[in-house]
Amino acid sequence: MNKFILILLVFGFSNFAYAETDLKVERDKIKSERNSLAIGWRDNLGYDLPKPGSYTLYKIRKSGNGKVIDEKGKQKSLHDIMNNKITLLSFIYSNCTDTNGCPLATSVFYKIQDKIKNNKAILNKLKMISLSFDPEFDTPEIMSLYGKDLSFIDADWDFLTTKSLEELDPILENYDQPVIRKYKENGDYDGVDSHLLRVFLIDDRKLIRNVYNVDFLHPDLLINDIKTLLLGNE
Repeated sequence: MNKFILILLVFGFSNFAYAETDLKVERDKIKSERNSLAIGWRDNLGYDLPKPGSYTLYKIRKSGNGKVIDEKGKQKSLHDIMNNKITLLSFIYSNCTDTNGCPLATSVFYKIQDKIKNNKAILNKLKMISLSFDPEFDTPEIMSLYGKDLSFIDADWDFLTTKSLEELDPILENYDQPVIRKYKENGDYDGVDSHLLRVFLIDDRKLIRNVYNVDFLHPDLLINDIKTLLLGNE
């Protein structure tokens, strides 16, 4: 009996240590992304991009689906909201203060619509989605306020949330999107602590074609990839 208890204790502590190690790895990744101002804040990319259509964007995998809620409080599927358009999907939360996190992703989306405002061929075929990490706080009303005035040219840009963390988590898992949450001493949820910045480029067949992190998230690069996908559809 004592040997059995000892085995359980060792097993339990080893699992705890593994979880702590995983958490440290994620925190170290997030810390490294915050060390310098991201390239997406610059006006100029700093290097020449290949001509659109001269390179191939691989079909990484099928994009994840799930139940989401739009700014009017209506529940829909994420795939339905993509509406068979080329989609840029970013996970954010409205009270994020990390310069190279949600504010960067939102800024890049904002700049994209400004750069393509006179190009209807792209504008009409592009969907942008900002989906909240934090449904406990980011209600449809909050997401509507967050997105207010951001889509100044009536670009197809939706600000979404989910009904609960339980409905959000399978979506995050499908996209391999890490997030670290805070909890109070009594175990109650206390908001988002931090996350890794990821933006997903999804084609009109709902296949993920590129994933951008903080080192590659720049409007010129994303627009170039969007043009490449559109040329492949011709």
